[in-house]
Amino acid sequence: MPDASDPHGDGAGPADLVPFPPVHHAEQALLGALLLQPHRLSGLPLAAAEFSTAAHTALFTAMKAVQPPDPAAHAKEPLWLNTVLDTARREARGLTASYLHTLISACPDPAHTDVYARMIREEHAHRTLDHHVAHLAQLATDPKAPGPVPPVLAAADTLARCLDEIAARFPPHPGPAPRTPLPPDPAPRSDDDVTAEERLLLACATAHPDRLDRVRWLLPEDLTVPLHTALYRCITTLHRRSEPIDPVTVLWAAQRHGLHRHPTDPAAVLALLATPAGTVEHWAERALERSLLHQAHTAAARIRALTADRANSPHQLTTGARRALAGLHATRTRFDRTAHPQAPATAPASRSPAATPRAGPALRTTPPASTARATR
Repeated sequence: MPDASDPHGDGAGPADLVPFPPVHHAEQALLGALLLQPHRLSGLPLAAAEFSTAAHTALFTAMKAVQPPDPAAHAKEPLWLNTVLDTARREARGLTASYLHTLISACPDPAHTDVYARMIREEHAHRTLDHHVAHLAQLATDPKAPGPVPPVLAAADTLARCLDEIAARFPPHPGPAPRTPLPPDPAPRSDDDVTAEERLLLACATAHPDRLDRVRWLLPEDLTVPLHTALYRCITTLHRRSEPIDPVTVLWAAQRHGLHRHPTDPAAVLALLATPAGTVEHWAERALERSLLHQAHTAAARIRALTADRANSPHQLTTGARRALAGLHATRTRFDRTAHPQAPATAPASRSPAATPRAGPALRTTPPASTARATR
């Protein structure tokens, strides 16, 4: 929030001034209209928190708090203006009488108050959505966060509620879907620890293929290393066909499915597949947790691109954001099933990404009990 003592709300000196965004002029026009004709405050569908600067917020709050004047008296004496200014100065000390005159001169037509208010509400929708998305991205990428999945899912729920509120305030309208170019998907986290865990998953799955039925919710794409993705796909394919599984059969299947695309020594692959430790369930849950965090990060990056593009209307924002959350919703559905291993293995019915109202099922209050199973 800009400095409350700065009427312009940017805290910049004369040499540092940058052009104000269009919403600043909409706010000035609205406040100027209300200073000229205070009776237009009645029933105005706008909240003080929707203004972009502390000074404008303080002025609008003061207008709402001070008793409206008699129109005839207001036309003759600036008593109401002085009271509003004195009240607003309690929160924004830099406000001056000259700035109120600037606001009045900035209003082309007081009769357009409702239109100015809609502009302010639309810009506030962009800022609010961007705030929630930034929080989701921060949680999804914080390497020091203990047990990051529950906070990420809670942030996804908050983001979904924000989308519902925006959709309710701005009814849908005919028009194109968002045309904003989306950024490349961020690379999944992959370091030595992640690589080691995925290798253990592959080795355990090769040594104990009978346990693969317990982790049918894990997909090859959940793994971060392309070679590991290819090997896990081979293992699950062999299991689905009820074919023998051991390091040699997996290596042969990998050759048939393009092992040459992932240059590596076949002996190294055999060694990788022959050194299990822990359980398939434990390492699968770890891989799925990382995949969920990556999906949250990816969705946040896409939605931030949408909010940064002011050409998008609120309806386009909600449409595009719900589509961006579709991948997180699908991964979250699988993640929820890790707490219910007896759930049917069939995939849930597909839903249109644009109509997804939530980022997924209700938040699980406890993470998977993977640590206990790791030592079985």
